[in-house]
Amino acid sequence: MGELIYRFKLSAFLFLLTTIAVFPTKSLAIDSINAGESINGSTQILISAKEKFVLGIFTPQGSKFQYLGIWFNNIPQTIVWVANRDNPLVNSSAKLEFRRGNIVLLNETDGILWSSTSPGSAEKPVAQLLDTGNWVVKESGSEDYLWQSFDYPSDTLLPGMKLGWSSKTRLNRKLRSWKSSNDPSFGDFTYSVDLNGLPQLVTRKGPIITYRGGPWYGNRFSGSAPLRDTAVYSPKFEYTADEVTYSIVASSLIVKLALDAAGTLHQVYWDDGRKDWYPLYTLPGDRCDDYGLCGNFGICTFSLTPQCNCMVGFEPKSPDDWKRFRWTDGCVRKDNQTCRNGEGFKRIRSVKLPDSSGYLVNVNTSIVDCEAACLNNCSCLAYGIMELSTGGYGCVTWFKQLIDARFVPENGQDIYVRVAVSELDSNNRKLVIAVSVSVASLIGFLVLVVCFILWRRRKNVRGEIHNQENEVEMPLYDFSTIEIATNNFSFSNKIGEGGFGPVYKGKLPCGQEIAVKRLAEGSGQGQSEFKNEVLLISQLQHRNLVKLLGFCIHQEETLLVYEYMPNKSLDNFLFDKERRSSLNWQKRLDIIIGIARGLLYLHRDSRLRIIHRDLKVSNILLDNEMNPKISDFGMARMFPEDQTMTKTQRVVGTFGYMSPEYALDGCFSLKSDVFSFGVILLEIVSGKKNRGFVHPDHQLNLLGHAWKLWDEGNALELMDATLEDEFQPSEALQCIQIGLLCVQQDPDERPTMWSVLSMLETENMLLSPPRRPGFYTERMISKTDKSSTEISSSNEVTFTLPQGR
Repeated sequence: MGELIYRFKLSAFLFLLTTIAVFPTKSLAIDSINAGESINGSTQILISAKEKFVLGIFTPQGSKFQYLGIWFNNIPQTIVWVANRDNPLVNSSAKLEFRRGNIVLLNETDGILWSSTSPGSAEKPVAQLLDTGNWVVKESGSEDYLWQSFDYPSDTLLPGMKLGWSSKTRLNRKLRSWKSSNDPSFGDFTYSVDLNGLPQLVTRKGPIITYRGGPWYGNRFSGSAPLRDTAVYSPKFEYTADEVTYSIVASSLIVKLALDAAGTLHQVYWDDGRKDWYPLYTLPGDRCDDYGLCGNFGICTFSLTPQCNCMVGFEPKSPDDWKRFRWTDGCVRKDNQTCRNGEGFKRIRSVKLPDSSGYLVNVNTSIVDCEAACLNNCSCLAYGIMELSTGGYGCVTWFKQLIDARFVPENGQDIYVRVAVSELDSNNRKLVIAVSVSVASLIGFLVLVVCFILWRRRKNVRGEIHNQENEVEMPLYDFSTIEIATNNFSFSNKIGEGGFGPVYKGKLPCGQEIAVKRLAEGSGQGQSEFKNEVLLISQLQHRNLVKLLGFCIHQEETLLVYEYMPNKSLDNFLFDKERRSSLNWQKRLDIIIGIARGLLYLHRDSRLRIIHRDLKVSNILLDNEMNPKISDFGMARMFPEDQTMTKTQRVVGTFGYMSPEYALDGCFSLKSDVFSFGVILLEIVSGKKNRGFVHPDHQLNLLGHAWKLWDEGNALELMDATLEDEFQPSEALQCIQIGLLCVQQDPDERPTMWSVLSMLETENMLLSPPRRPGFYTERMISKTDKSSTEISSSNEVTFTLPQGR
């Protein structure tokens, strides 16, 4: 029986080897060897206990050389580790010996091609290939490794492997690319944790940096989202006295990060259904990721193409080159009077912080007088505030140059750049006023100004109304209270970011949780939107509208304080594969009806007649009972009761939700919101986004796809597969029909929100057949486009991060 099992395993394994590359035939499958034993490299192999990884001799396709390596057992052509990278075998006469605690690879003349270097000794050492892909030398029965292949990575990072420095091994582990796809010798590129300054992950070609992730900034890398667990893998970064390392922890899926011969990083997982690697991300991701693209004091913005601009107070060093999109010469100061000449700092929001390596940065554990310390050192170019891994905050100051910065709207940090007094005089007069008057009097003055503006705005819209009715009955919060509540606007408290600016979670002394909107400098949504939102929402009271608790104005800070929504926004559930299943059919119906009620209140039942103009899934927040609340009224407009439509030259909103007449001609009305509601309804029932929707058989968006299915009599195929059979087909068809009625091309044919709510709450109501929706024409989408990409426009279209407010 044992011989039969052995032959079966051997036959299966021999078949597998023929699919991998040019691997020699093996005759033994064990996972370890003991001291004094040897393996004939041409006929024997190691295979891990659960048969996940194989160690043996392989020949890359198209090569005449042979190498000792480790590869996935059941995945073809995927080498993850190579021993003798720069010292290949020229024939198959190789032998692997385990002597005196070291593994040695010998050629046919017993010349050493490669050897491990075990620093310790053991009484009964064993060399074992683990199911993690790690090849270890250890004392038999012990889990302490004397040597491990994970300490000497090749081009691949596997779960459990660490990049970076460890005090235990005294090694700074890095990935090193292959020279080419069929040559595993050392290539030109490395990927490592740069420890010279704030830790950051960098790719180098030789000594030259080609890609840089942002510096580690407390709980994230600057310019990236906080590290968090996903359904596929969990990234980890340890920054302690004992180690500075980056690693990944996998789920049940097979995950790897590999550096190819061109210097590109690929994070992928194995899709067993497709029998192929599925890409998670690639770095560099776009041209703004090219190190130093915009040169010194330049900052990169990427939309469809990269665009370099100079930081405030700077101008192109070579204007003619910049006109030709050659930016690497960078920028120079407009005014060099920045050493004890009354200079100050300008804040640049939402950026991936500049390179922090070596002499470029200094970290002080105290934030007290951070600005003053930088100001008193004429060599200090900028400063920032960072969270420390040990808790609290630190002061970071930059010297010599500010290079490789880029705008990152969703996950950037603030940096304060040193500028001449002339820049402060021309661009920041409020700061000059703030220095010359007391803080208390300035706050009082600004509050009076805002209240006066709000009063005038309301008077213009509503006509002759008594003064006591025009007062905004809204609490004014003290700035210090908000600072304490949000832990000084801690990065860990940041829960989202939109066109207005970042949003932070906070907790008032009374224990009430709040969400604080902070106006972003240069956001494009400034004081007018702030005043608009305060004016409108202060007068709106409805269970399906988010509640504004108050506001705060302090020097240049403008803040809105809302009730906190613990379940964040609807798209946080609807477009997430794991969370979407928690939205059963009844819950989706309740959310649809709740949105309709809130919108009807805005259109008909509130004191003011209001058009939202930026209604979308990410602006629907969910309370702890999953009740929907419409948020973000910065773009809303009030209408006189006798007016039904108006026109604007400033189109605001979000692609995919804007009605055709508004996006194309700037005409908006109550029916514009109805169109947006129809898009949301169809997204809720389908679980798919309108913008970026792709289908293998056509290039229609979600609206066009829904209408096509309806027209063919197959409308139920639109329903989210996670709902299975839990919904009533009649209810589902009614919802789809209502959604299609709302998104019709002609606004006159769309129902009012009163009609929509009646249709939703009345069973078996006879509805008119929908006509073709707006934007039905098939799109031209490149095969390389990512379906989730959002493209901003110069017509001031705004986008909001799908997080709670």
